[in-house]
Amino acid sequence: MHPCPLCHSNDTHAYYEDQHRAYLQCQLCQLVFVNPEHRLDAVREKAFYDLHENDPADAGYRRFLSRVCDPILARLAPQSKGLDFGCGPGPTLSLMLEEAGHQVALYDVFYHPGRQVLETSYDFMTATEVIEHLHDPAQVWQQWLNLVKPGGWIGLMTKMVKNVDAFATWHYKNDLTHVIFFSRHTFEFLAERDQLELEFIGNDVILLRKPQ
Repeated sequence: MHPCPLCHSNDTHAYYEDQHRAYLQCQLCQLVFVNPEHRLDAVREKAFYDLHENDPADAGYRRFLSRVCDPILARLAPQSKGLDFGCGPGPTLSLMLEEAGHQVALYDVFYHPGRQVLETSYDFMTATEVIEHLHDPAQVWQQWLNLVKPGGWIGLMTKMVKNVDAFATWHYKNDLTHVIFFSRHTFEFLAERDQLELEFIGNDVILLRKPQ
């Protein structure tokens, strides 16, 4: 059995299997993850992303992103500096935050790969529809914590696992670039372990704050 890619516990077990992939679950942090042998390689993964058509001028896409943008904006000091991690080929959340007076750097392993932006620290960072794609969530999670200053905010958007019955008919798992799936318990585990304030907003927005 494969160890958990998030907390590295060896206490994992089979969770679900369909015609494409097998999924496991960690008994410690409750992360559900695809068997690593069933992940796409980087070339096929990027080919999926190249099909995305995220247009900053699309009012519907902006409404979607406002679910995380609005609560982050309500918590930021004026002229804060942030990072949009995994911004994709058509950065939009960063523009929305800049329109509100903040400075936002961009990082995306495929589309904005300049790693110099990862060598500083920020008042906030966002990652929308990113966390479910991570092959090494333990490393990236620690990276996120290091990127945010004490008292800073992390704003995430991702769909969360409820139970195995709901998982069986869940469209979210059918995207072959989605390889890990958090639940509320997973975020609660990380918040307690890393001493973060945690707030859930709606069904898919998670705000975390580093201690001062």
